[in-house]
Amino acid sequence: MTYDLTPHRFHIPVMGIAFTIDTPIKVASYGITSALSIIEDNLVEMMRKYYYQQNEEPYIPIEKHEENYRVRRITDYLNLVNRNVQTKFEKLKESAFEKGSEIVKYFEMLPEESGLKEKYHQFLEAHGEAKAELENFLRTHIRPGGIEVNIMTKVDKNNYDKGGEILPDGSDALGALKAYAESDLENSALIFSAGMNPRLFNYLENFKEFDASAPGVFKKKVIIKVSDYRSALIQGKYLAKKGIWVSEFRIESGLNCGGHAFATQGFLLGPILEEFKNKKDELANELFSLYNPAIQARGEAGFEKPHPINVTVQGGIGTAAEQKLLYGYYGVNGTGWGTPFLLCPEATTVDENTLDLLVKSKENDVVLSKASPLGVRFNYLKGTTAEIERQQRIDKGKPGSPCTEKYLVSNTEFTKEPICTASRKYQKLKLEQLAAADLPKEEYDLQVDDLLSKECLCIGLSNSAGLNYKVPVVEKLDAVTICPGPNIVNFKKVASLQEMTDHIYGRKALPGESNRPHMFLKELQLYVDYLKEEIKNTFQPVPRDIKGWKGFCSNLLEGISHYRQLLEQELVEKKEAFAQGLQQMESAITEIQKRFELK
Repeated sequence: MTYDLTPHRFHIPVMGIAFTIDTPIKVASYGITSALSIIEDNLVEMMRKYYYQQNEEPYIPIEKHEENYRVRRITDYLNLVNRNVQTKFEKLKESAFEKGSEIVKYFEMLPEESGLKEKYHQFLEAHGEAKAELENFLRTHIRPGGIEVNIMTKVDKNNYDKGGEILPDGSDALGALKAYAESDLENSALIFSAGMNPRLFNYLENFKEFDASAPGVFKKKVIIKVSDYRSALIQGKYLAKKGIWVSEFRIESGLNCGGHAFATQGFLLGPILEEFKNKKDELANELFSLYNPAIQARGEAGFEKPHPINVTVQGGIGTAAEQKLLYGYYGVNGTGWGTPFLLCPEATTVDENTLDLLVKSKENDVVLSKASPLGVRFNYLKGTTAEIERQQRIDKGKPGSPCTEKYLVSNTEFTKEPICTASRKYQKLKLEQLAAADLPKEEYDLQVDDLLSKECLCIGLSNSAGLNYKVPVVEKLDAVTICPGPNIVNFKKVASLQEMTDHIYGRKALPGESNRPHMFLKELQLYVDYLKEEIKNTFQPVPRDIKGWKGFCSNLLEGISHYRQLLEQELVEKKEAFAQGLQQMESAITEIQKRFELK
């Protein structure tokens, strides 16, 4: 029997900035893989201070005036996380096999089909020498979960020296990549999200840490988060030509997800997964045909066949039955469970006030907002302290946020240097422009609402850790933004790590909404609502708009046809509700087609 190096088949994706900033320290010792964001170095520095003090080790600040401070902060924090994980894991390995111990907790949380879980059950029934041999086997075969690092490719502001010159290799994303590459992490992975950044992807060539030392063996792997097969092929080929192998494509629902929502043109998750299932070998061979010559051209021996490629999926998964469908029918290698873990303090870092909001959230409390200064739609929980603070500024006639971190500066509409659209400076200038534009009232109101909805995410998504650990990220700025997926409304209690894994593996379900729609049906509903909103807010449609809506409807209907095939094969739970939901969505799409003669 073989034992996979990854004890669990699910992972905890990156969430916000603070919410998973120390998740590996919390869960990796139990064999659970998780991801953290390293883009906000002030938060990273705050966490360095906190954990050095927790470890009773001397904390030496890395100040902003010091050379290469940002890279050094991030690298040192990743090394600190790694040390803490290894220390906790070694203590777990040495703990006694008795009720409530750390090593027992490790095995109790494993999936039932795990080979190690089977050996654990044998151990419980064994006696004498056989029991001692099994105990030794179990202690030597357990593994910690992986420590993954996420870089959002669109967050890549240039940084400058004292003379005003752009620092070489000094942009935000490049600096984060360098910091990760120089860290002590091994058997780890770097996740690129939010699309292709050629400058960032080219920079990978500078680091041998991402090269394969043997078939399928990497010190640091590359993972790309994608929304469809085409995106995987384009980005994978770009990197393969540079001798960089993508070890995993992490598919995320375009709309049924937390944080930034990168909507597809109506392509639904089921058909996307079907395409990956049917073309997985083709994808590996096509990438290998570019990768192998590239590494040989730089003097390496090359490989006889492609390295393995994993395909994983995340976004809206809420039940063990849904996970079983993803594994069994679509053949994915793993699943990401993000939003539900916001209600698990043993895994994530959410302040008490925001945690209470999450528990009490209802259907209309999670909205697809325009809060992000990046201009990308953003799933967002209403009623947070950040929303209240933003509205108070508007009511006082001083909309916009103080821009202290500047990670999301991107707009040069009014200024030579990029500024953030959530900033006080930009919003003042934009409101003046709109007031002078003589727009129809409906269009003017919409543009003003869109503008004033922009929120400071750098601080809002960081503050939860500062509140939890009583160390502010930025003095006198403590409002919290949180970005769960719509799935949060289906979870109704704060859960322990054991309870959450029991729910994921179908051992004991957490309490939730009894009428919860299937994850595929929920995504379909979100896409239909998204299309309706796009049409409503397009005041003077041009032929290109009509053509886009036509294609959008066609893709949604193809998705419905795919889901009906799942029904015929009896692969979904609550079949009658699923069928009824598909029919309702088909009728809504048909109505849109009739209205705009889109057929």
